[in-house]
Amino acid sequence: MPRVTYNVVGHVAGHYATLQRHVPNAEEWKNIERGFKTRWNFPLCYGSIDGKHVTIKAPPKSGSLYFNYKKTSSVVLLGIADHDYCFSYIDVGACGSASDGGVFKNCSIYQDRENNLLPDNGVIVGDAAFPLKTYLMKPYPGVNLSTEEKVFNYRLSRARRIIESN
Repeated sequence: MPRVTYNVVGHVAGHYATLQRHVPNAEEWKNIERGFKTRWNFPLCYGSIDGKHVTIKAPPKSGSLYFNYKKTSSVVLLGIADHDYCFSYIDVGACGSASDGGVFKNCSIYQDRENNLLPDNGVIVGDAAFPLKTYLMKPYPGVNLSTEEKVFNYRLSRARRIIESN
């Protein structure tokens, strides 16, 4: 990878560092929740979360710290998108060897939620890489699902796809 790629990632991380600390206020959370309910038929949802690996040239002497499951070196961009495909939260710069769930557990919004600083009557939707929490929903696993579980997975998948389009 050319050095310019690493510089661009550093610039993006620096530019979006303030977004990492921005957490929507109460009115913004209400608007996001209304949007998920009306547009995606998933009530009490405050966002869709996922991590993306940005390929980099590993820094010297970093060992396997940046080496990911795709067998490349990367940093992770963890994002939460609202109902309108806009980022409401971004965390950039975790080492590529970390899982999405591991990156989530080390970002500020995880700590805010664990400390009850975010709405407690709703959820964020993610994929199977994230831990199941009272505020973080992921699909039911397996293939022998009940009709209700299949419907839930379908609706969750529709709400979750928002982040994959960003």
